[in-house]
Amino acid sequence: MALKDIIRSITDPKDTDVFLTSFPNKVGSYGYDPWGFNINGIKPFVGAGKFFYENYFRVETHGLENIPKDGRCLIIANHSGQLPLDAMMLGYSMVTNKFAPRAPKGMYERFVPQVPFISSIFSQWGGTVGDPENCIKMLENEEAVMVFPEGARGISKPFKKRYQLQRFGLGFMYMALQTKSPIIPVGIVGCEESIINFGNIDFLQRLIKFPAAPALIPFVFPSKVIINVGKPMFFEGDASREYQVQEMVDEVKTEIKKLMNTGLKERKAIFS
Repeated sequence: MALKDIIRSITDPKDTDVFLTSFPNKVGSYGYDPWGFNINGIKPFVGAGKFFYENYFRVETHGLENIPKDGRCLIIANHSGQLPLDAMMLGYSMVTNKFAPRAPKGMYERFVPQVPFISSIFSQWGGTVGDPENCIKMLENEEAVMVFPEGARGISKPFKKRYQLQRFGLGFMYMALQTKSPIIPVGIVGCEESIINFGNIDFLQRLIKFPAAPALIPFVFPSKVIINVGKPMFFEGDASREYQVQEMVDEVKTEIKKLMNTGLKERKAIFS
């Protein structure tokens, strides 16, 4: 595909306008919601998502019928690839979900607002700082919220640790218990190979005060991406007992690992 065709596919509004009228938007008269999501702001996301989803990563998504049409839920997925391309692909699959199109909310790391322009863009696309209070308010507003519990540990891990799940934070489970929200587990395969990381540059990480400073091949490879969405998981229990919360988190982690293994079996080759 020529560069001009790529640019046209990202900026052409004819397809994005169709998507933007297909899912419920809880926005005010100026097109914004309380967290900065903006109808016009999401158009570049949908346009870019279409190109990367359909043409570059050739994504296959299974199980989208497991995402509820409405009501609160936590979409919990593995994280990898140095850049949040996995979040972009998962978000695009939800926006264009033929069963129940939704514009999900996403939680990002606290360092993101330090990056010029990025925080504003992410907010317009439905992202917000990964603060428990933010997430709880979103769930109480009956939103679908994407959370990647590995955080920077997952997205910045070196290539030699691909498909090895890192430690999951417990926060998402506390929020699920408090708000009685179902958890939708998601396993994503393919983003591990999209950007090759040889390891962390420790002194640079300390200098820039970021969660990681990976040594990368500066290229995004067109790896084949497969997303498997699992059935809703429901939890209840005593959130004051951390060991019980940890057991619940481990149950979700096990299910995500199964979904990842399914994707690895479905994928014939890394780039096809």
